[in-house]
Amino acid sequence: MLILKKMDIRLIGALVIAVFVFLSFGLNSDSNYSKDEVQHEKSDKVGGEVIWHVKAIHPEGNFLDIKAFDQYGNKYDVKAIQDASQTTLMDVKVLMKGKKLPVKILQSDGRFMPVKGITNEGVILDIKAINAKGEKLDVKGIGHSGNIIHIKAITKNKEFYGVKAVSPEGLLNDVKGVKVNSDPVEGSINGVLIHAHVKAISQTGCASDNFIWHIKGIHPEGKTLDIKAIDPEGTAHDIKAIKNSSQRSLLDIKAFVGDNLQLPVKIIKGSDSKQGIFAITKEGSLYPLKAMDLDGNLLDVVAGERLGNLIHIKVAQKNGDLYGVKAISPEGELNDVKGVKMLKENVEMEISGVKVYAHIKALPQ
Repeated sequence: MLILKKMDIRLIGALVIAVFVFLSFGLNSDSNYSKDEVQHEKSDKVGGEVIWHVKAIHPEGNFLDIKAFDQYGNKYDVKAIQDASQTTLMDVKVLMKGKKLPVKILQSDGRFMPVKGITNEGVILDIKAINAKGEKLDVKGIGHSGNIIHIKAITKNKEFYGVKAVSPEGLLNDVKGVKVNSDPVEGSINGVLIHAHVKAISQTGCASDNFIWHIKGIHPEGKTLDIKAIDPEGTAHDIKAIKNSSQRSLLDIKAFVGDNLQLPVKIIKGSDSKQGIFAITKEGSLYPLKAMDLDGNLLDVVAGERLGNLIHIKVAQKNGDLYGVKAISPEGELNDVKGVKMLKENVEMEISGVKVYAHIKALPQ
C-alpha cells in the first residue's frame, strides 16, 4: 500500500510536469501568432532595425555584391535600413566605421547619373557592383520615369543589371532614385550637389495607361469619400494623383484649380506643432484638404503616425474613427496615399514661403 501511494505521488508529479511543459510549448508556439508579429519580434532583437542587403541581379539569377570604396580602395557595405514596420520606402546607406552615410545620385551633365556615397566631410565614395571575376561595375542612374530614376549596374559591354534590396527572409525591394521636385539640383549634402535621393521601394507590377488617378477616403463599408481642397470662399477643388510615366512607384498628388492650374499638396506643421495637409498656392495661401462624408459633411484629412520615412494619411471621423486614403485608377488599381520624408530635418523645402514638413505621394500598397 505504501509503495502504491509513492507510485501515485510520482505519477501525479510526472503528469504535472508534462502538463506544464505542454502548456509552455503550446503558448510559445501558438498558431495564432501572425507572420507580422514574428517579424516584429525579430526586428526588436536587432535594436529595432532590419538590415537589407543591396545587390545587383545578374540575368542568370546570381547576386552581385554592391560596395562603397574610398579613395584608398577600402571597401564598405551598402545596405537598406528598415527602421520601422513599413518596407515601402527605406533609406539606403553606406555603413562606414559605425556611421550610416547617405547614398545619393549626384548632379551630372553626362548620359548616366553617378550614384555615390557622401561622408560627413563631403568626401565622395564610389559605389560599385562586383562580379564573379572581381571586376568593379559602375552603378548609375540610367533614365527617368517621372519621379523615379532607374538605377543599374553597368557592365563593360553596356549590359544593365537591376539593383535590389534583399531582406534576410528573401523579400525584394527595388533600389531607385527618387526626386521630389523638378529642379536638376534637389539639394546639397555636406557641400555636395545632389540630383536625387536613393531609396529601396516596393516592387510594382504593370501600371495602367491612365494619366489621372482619383484620391478617395475608403469607408469601412466599402464606399468612397471624395477628397477636396477647400479655398477661403468654400469652393472645393479636385485632388488627383498624376501618373505621367510608365511607373506607379511614386505618383505626384496635386490640387486641380480651374482648367490648367495644379497646386502642390504637402504636410505643413503649424506654430503649435500640429500637422495639417494643404494645397499651396503661388501666393503662399493654404487650402486645407477635406473629405466629404456620405451626408455631405466635411471631415478632416490628417497626418497620423509616422513609420520611418512614411506618415499615415487618414480621414478623421468626428467620433475618432480613421479611414484610409487611396489613389484609385480608372481600372481599379490602388496605391496608398502617404506622407513621405526624404530628409531627417523638419523642413524639407519651402514653397512660396511656406515651410514643408513632408511631401504627399501615392505609393504601392
